[in-house]
Amino acid sequence: MTRTLLVTPLLAIVLAACGVGTTGGGGEERQTPAATGSAGTVTSPAQAGETTGSPSATPTGPEPTHCPNGELIPAVDSPAVHADPVVIPEAKVGGTTIPAVTIPGVDIPAVHIPAQCTEIAPAPGGCLGAASIPPVSIPAVEIPPVEIPGVNAGGIKLDPVRAEGKRAEAKHAQGVSTPEVCQVKPKRGSIVPFVIRPFIIRPFIIRPFVIRPFIVRPGACNKQNECLPAVEVPAVEVPAVEVPAVEIPAAELKAYEVGKSEVLEGEGSIAFSIEADVLFDFDSATVKPEAAAELRRVAREIGKKAGKDARIAVDGHTDAKGEDAHNQPLSERRAQAVVDWLADEGGLDRSRLKARGYGESKPVAPNTKADGSDDPEGRAKNRRVVVSTAT
Repeated sequence: MTRTLLVTPLLAIVLAACGVGTTGGGGEERQTPAATGSAGTVTSPAQAGETTGSPSATPTGPEPTHCPNGELIPAVDSPAVHADPVVIPEAKVGGTTIPAVTIPGVDIPAVHIPAQCTEIAPAPGGCLGAASIPPVSIPAVEIPPVEIPGVNAGGIKLDPVRAEGKRAEAKHAQGVSTPEVCQVKPKRGSIVPFVIRPFIIRPFIIRPFVIRPFIVRPGACNKQNECLPAVEVPAVEVPAVEVPAVEIPAAELKAYEVGKSEVLEGEGSIAFSIEADVLFDFDSATVKPEAAAELRRVAREIGKKAGKDARIAVDGHTDAKGEDAHNQPLSERRAQAVVDWLADEGGLDRSRLKARGYGESKPVAPNTKADGSDDPEGRAKNRRVVVSTAT
């Protein structure tokens, strides 16, 4: 029979940068489905004798060793529990043969709760990515009942002795998530309000310790001084299994004042949103010479504030005029053009720069007015390139 302890905790966070709803100071959020993930898995095959435990669960994919968009939640392990069979040998008393009896042993498989990842989804500059923690389960466990048979032969009478089975039910913690939130320009005024992605937590769960107590059938002798020895079946103990709580702290993007290059500065990140009309001619992906001063300033600020070896995202966006089949590749070409300029003219390491295009999918202002007519000012705000990085 084996005893065990358990393993421990963790937590998570990473920042990124857009979406749709309202959180904090007037931002937008996009609902994301509740996270799903690996549940607890019973490993270890059954051994000889009496075997009990929850059936093996299959994870949804290979067990992670690192998490590119979050933190690793360590695996939790509890070892197998084994109790040997108890053999009561054959005996003769008063001319009667009492046959041998084998009381089955117990084998309970080990429990392995696979490692998991928290996730903070990548998001464009000026946004906080959706955050999620997957669900987790600890399987049920059961120790079967046991009985030492009674004897009524050869002048010896002994009652059977029994211990009832013990069971601990499965425990489960639901996955938790919060959607992407983005800053949006106000309809009036020049201050873009702050947004907060709230703190989330998956609570601690524990499957308690379980024990089936030891039992003893006492020894006895008849008048002929023929004796049966005492029989003992040892206790069986299954240790508790604990999965620590996991949390992702809240994150905030600070309010900022609208300007030529809007600075979106939050905890651990900074982004510069530049209107595309400052950078490009109509329907062009060639950086205008007069944009050099603004791009040089952005490159200088990014160079000063970016974390060591931090990746630099360059995200292109268009308005909703025209077909998405045209706008999407245009946004990608514009983002790549800014990457090329920042690498060739701005002195930033090209290996740290990554271009992405979002087309018309992430507006920060209405493309049309309330009456359905065109909104040129709103569309101008939506045509933009956002340069962002971790600080």
